[in-house]
Amino acid sequence: MLTDLQRVTNEPRAQDGLWFSDAAREALLALLRELRARKYDFVTATPSTHARVVKRSTRQQARALRDVLGWSLPFDPRVVDADLLAILKAAGAIEERADGLLKARIRVSAVEGTLFIHSAFPTLAEDSVFLGPDSYRFAQLITANIQPGTQRILDYGAGAGVGGIVAARAAGKAHLTLADVNPKALFLASINAEHAGIDHRTVHVSEPREVEGAFDAMVTHPPFMIDADRRAYRDGGDLYGGQLSLEWVLQGRKLLAPGGRLILHTGVSIVDGRDVLLEALRERLPSTGVHMDYRELDPDIFGEELDNEVYADVERIAAVGLVLTRTEA
Repeated sequence: MLTDLQRVTNEPRAQDGLWFSDAAREALLALLRELRARKYDFVTATPSTHARVVKRSTRQQARALRDVLGWSLPFDPRVVDADLLAILKAAGAIEERADGLLKARIRVSAVEGTLFIHSAFPTLAEDSVFLGPDSYRFAQLITANIQPGTQRILDYGAGAGVGGIVAARAAGKAHLTLADVNPKALFLASINAEHAGIDHRTVHVSEPREVEGAFDAMVTHPPFMIDADRRAYRDGGDLYGGQLSLEWVLQGRKLLAPGGRLILHTGVSIVDGRDVLLEALRERLPSTGVHMDYRELDPDIFGEELDNEVYADVERIAAVGLVLTRTEA
């Protein structure tokens, strides 16, 4: 551990411009190693739950490390020990506030026993890297459906890399391709993958069809909300937020090797009792050459969104899982 600390504290103090630098990468890797050594653990709640918790009078300022790197609370520098604070500063992951307190620009959460760096709360920026309760359901869906010995895995719309990293660890010795439209997501996902010991590469693309190669498994968790701000990590487009889910499945199936599986977790709008995504998949997928296993995982998520006018026709938002297998040679 001393070697890690020496490496990052000898770097110049990080500013925003260091965010994508080699120095920032090394510092964030050192952070994950240090947190693992300290048995750090945090489970990320929904944004609405997070907002409710941090409104409490007892949660206005951090008292422990989980408050700093989990709940995104402002903190007095004395709350974090000098070694860890030096790592965070070297990573450019600390914001200095006018009141003299500090605030972390990142969160660190545990999913399936692995630590992941992602964006601090609230995730308002266009390039925010999101991780939340959907990520935990996604990970469980993958571990239940990934085939042992899978060699080539694509995580499209990787975000923090949860899906691909969980898939690669469950499959064994796999090579992982992390693909996303967001450079910040690829930067953090690559750090998370390296920390997890996963052989991987990153590709900056806008659509699945732009990824080269054939894959034994593709895992994907598309944005599925109707978002007026059109934030990339959140907005699912038309079809009541289901358009990206539809397009990623249609394009993704063409990237599968024979026998390959596409594992998708997403949310769908239920309109007049109809699953609009399922209807579109049945209409657009070929009748032969693929097998579809589609099921509802949670009948009611993000219910607070139904107060928004854009959801006026929607009865509920459900979490669903799809496993699409290429059956043709």
